[in-house]
Amino acid sequence: MMKRSIKNGPERRKKVDKQLEYKSTFKSKPFLYKEMKKVASLKNQGFREFEIKEMAKVENIFQVNTETRRSEIASTILQRLRILDDFLLKQLATGNMETSKQVAIYTIMKTDKLFFEFMYEVFREKILLRDFTLQNKEFNLFFDHKKEQSEKVKTWNEYTFYKLKQVYIRCLYEAGLIKTQKGVREIIKPIIEEQVASHIKDIGDVEYLHALTGDI
Repeated sequence: MMKRSIKNGPERRKKVDKQLEYKSTFKSKPFLYKEMKKVASLKNQGFREFEIKEMAKVENIFQVNTETRRSEIASTILQRLRILDDFLLKQLATGNMETSKQVAIYTIMKTDKLFFEFMYEVFREKILLRDFTLQNKEFNLFFDHKKEQSEKVKTWNEYTFYKLKQVYIRCLYEAGLIKTQKGVREIIKPIIEEQVASHIKDIGDVEYLHALTGDI
């Protein structure tokens, strides 16, 4: 793995570790930005979760073919959005595109332990070390390290890691955090609006902010 000279030990992520377990379901549940923005807007309008699920099922608001997939997308998005307070929900629904996408990435980090650790241990550290490239080997090293740390991750097959890497790359690209999906990917350090950054700090989620910005 890359050098761990920067403080990123488990004490900084205690809250995340207590709440979440490692899971590989993200490989079939990608960024879903447009869908998240749509649901955030509906929640801001006062629609409740069961109403949104019904709209997904009956009205096909996500424009997917099967009823199973409609329900799956609705459940995934609602789970992500539950972690947002009113301020961040509004930023996702009506903020500028950069801010809205940053909040969307924040919801994924808050609900997927492995993705958060990738962002904190790899993406953040690359920015800290001013190495603004993201190569295939760094994904592979990260997953190898997690296999050493977790018996659960160790049981996953190679196809699972292949799909996770694909989804991570696509997610970072769609969020505007890397310039390309192939080859040596150039990292784009995000600029986060001051009021959004201050709010995330105030609610005690500074480690998620640092995962995006590369701060200590």
